[in-house]
Amino acid sequence: MSRLSHKQKLYIIIGIAAVAVVLQYLLHLKLYAQILVTLVGAIIALSMFKEMVHTLRSGKYGVDLLAILAVVATLSVGEYWASMVILIMLTGGDTLEDYASHKANTELKALLDNSPQIAHKIMDDGDIDDVSVNDVKVGDKIVVKPGEIVPVDSFIIKGSGLFDESSLTGESKPVEKNLRDNVMSGSLNGDNSVTLQVSKLAKDSQYQQLVKLVKEAESTPAHFVRMADRYAVPFTLAAILISLAAWFFSGDPHRLAEVLVVASPCPLILAAPVAMVSGMSRASRNGIVVKNGDVLEKLATAKTGAFDKTGTITSGQLTVQDVVTTSSMKVEELLQLAASAEQESSHILARSLVAYTDNQNIDLAPVSSLEEKTGKGIEATINHKNVKVGKLKFVAPNSEMKPLATTTIYVSVDDELCGYVTFTDHVRPEAKETMNTLKALGVKKLMMLTGDQEKIAQRVAKEVGIDEVKADLLPQDKITALQNIPKSGHPTFMVGDGVNDAPSLATVDVGIAMGAHGSTAASESADVVILKDDLSRVSKAVTISRDTIKVARQSVLLGIAICTALMLIASTGIIPAFIGAMFQKVVDTVSILWALKARYSHEQ
Repeated sequence: MSRLSHKQKLYIIIGIAAVAVVLQYLLHLKLYAQILVTLVGAIIALSMFKEMVHTLRSGKYGVDLLAILAVVATLSVGEYWASMVILIMLTGGDTLEDYASHKANTELKALLDNSPQIAHKIMDDGDIDDVSVNDVKVGDKIVVKPGEIVPVDSFIIKGSGLFDESSLTGESKPVEKNLRDNVMSGSLNGDNSVTLQVSKLAKDSQYQQLVKLVKEAESTPAHFVRMADRYAVPFTLAAILISLAAWFFSGDPHRLAEVLVVASPCPLILAAPVAMVSGMSRASRNGIVVKNGDVLEKLATAKTGAFDKTGTITSGQLTVQDVVTTSSMKVEELLQLAASAEQESSHILARSLVAYTDNQNIDLAPVSSLEEKTGKGIEATINHKNVKVGKLKFVAPNSEMKPLATTTIYVSVDDELCGYVTFTDHVRPEAKETMNTLKALGVKKLMMLTGDQEKIAQRVAKEVGIDEVKADLLPQDKITALQNIPKSGHPTFMVGDGVNDAPSLATVDVGIAMGAHGSTAASESADVVILKDDLSRVSKAVTISRDTIKVARQSVLLGIAICTALMLIASTGIIPAFIGAMFQKVVDTVSILWALKARYSHEQ
């Protein structure tokens, strides 16, 4: 019986109750009905006892003890129908709690599915065959085409290009890779086809290491005590003392059963899960998917919040930061020439430049001829002028200017350097207000964990109001930083969107993924997924969590207060056990109706 789910137990108990009703009231076989109910009740009580022992051994406290005592007491004095009512409501509450806790699946299937599966291997005869990444050996040569994900850790032996490593390192800007440079699996190749030599097996490559990190993090979840369980111990002790006192002073064992029946902890078991489901429903209406009911309680009392930078605090899309002329040419003309030359390119910088120029209402000029120099830039003829856009050495090889330490494209006209355009990853407009709201909600510490450069990270953090910054981090470093947060800083939450954030999201008490444009892997390993591309939903999730827990606590305390009053009345002997069980269901109804308030708010 202990291996059955709570839902299966509920169906079995309802079925047994129906059979018992037929036996007693239609066939008039009261003894058989009593034997059937008593036998089933005893088996379930034993099953619950085993679960309780397992719970206690894990260091947690539950509400099972009081329920077991109520079942045993009613069966012992022959109040088997009261016992049946308790069992139905008890397993019904457990089933509801299971629904709340397992509403969504947090398995890593998506992370595994999204990992590269195929490699274009160069065979001995020079042909290229598609093979499984697991069949690729160290030393093999593979081809990665434009726009493809690098399947295994390798280094370049032919060609060069830009690789987007943002999903692995958090670095927002594409990284240039040339001959002999290492390329990590999971990197997104740019516009050029490159030939690589494999340096690590698939199982040892960077992407699979991320999978391993997430698995390890999820296998050691943080300990957390549920709100209902915290009330269970004092409530159970009070109920036992009142019932024993009633038995002692009356000398009637029925008095013990009558008190324990109305003390059945159904409000504790039912009210909190109902409030959690209601809160989760409210969150979903706000574009926030909460995967686990207990997450709301952790988030409501969160003390530390950590954020990735790229794609989380920033948009993750490069935009023009500055346009500088180094000659008499006007900024508008420089932009027009550069964007006109780049208009046919699919490169991320070209797309950003053309979009920026369009927003500035600058019309593009006609291009007479255009040639893209791989890894260097673009050379075009515009208005009978030779225009070059790209790297400094290509655009103006004789210039004494030193390349800037930021993402930059340079522009020359007839071999004369005319200026340059710098790019940046812009901060989300709602980021600063989100941080201020979180602080007002009681999140005492906000930190940024990023794989980006220290200087860029510090600038962004200062702009949005984050005090602590840890930059140049690998996924392992992020996990270490989160694990070093002291106990006084818990519960913790982490907000991220890339594959590299997945292990971190699984490490903290609550992982929050920006799922609108983020990595599926991050969403799968998170407890909360923000479906709308809006960082303010993070503070909204905390607000909803706080409201939900407030309502849940109110409903639990209301149920406890009514139960306590009923226990005192039942101790006088004026409430029969079966009637007490019915009263108990009234208490359950009141608690549930109150808990449903968590579904609604003035702002929804």
